[in-house]
Amino acid sequence: MITDDARKSFETIFAQAARTRLAPSAGDSCEITAADPQARGETLGPRALVLTISSIEFRLLFVLHFHDDETTRQYYLGTDTSRTLSEVLTETGNLCCGYMNQQLVAHFPDLGMSTPYELSSRCVDYLGELKPNHVWAYDVRVGGVARLAVTLCVCTKAPLDFKVDVVEETQSEGELELF
Repeated sequence: MITDDARKSFETIFAQAARTRLAPSAGDSCEITAADPQARGETLGPRALVLTISSIEFRLLFVLHFHDDETTRQYYLGTDTSRTLSEVLTETGNLCCGYMNQQLVAHFPDLGMSTPYELSSRCVDYLGELKPNHVWAYDVRVGGVARLAVTLCVCTKAPLDFKVDVVEETQSEGELELF
């Protein structure tokens, strides 16, 4: 069971993470629209990057869906031909999920975060196998041009209740965090 406060907290943390980490340049727009997780076939890109934040109390899957199309490549890569869109979005997704991890660690000090891995977007068709307590789906338009989608899935075996107040911040340049 996840309380309403916990659901709202995950939503708030994700929205702030998306606004500050999914856009490569500070000040670029990031429009987030809630979507129906069961009816998203057309909005999902064919590729997905998956990260996991895990604690003793819960597991959060963060799935970043994308199209490897000219518009998205131009937005995220520009003229950089030394890297692929997948590489750039892996770093971007890692920053976004890392921000979420930083916000959650105040409430769950035992958090761990996986490294990103790439799958087909259709992997979300099997989230039900994890017996999730809650699934969120979002369509995201970054910089007014790049279309992404995000699926968040929380699984817990015990009641989960917490409340966060996310402090607005500007986009960071990727500081190194030591553990």
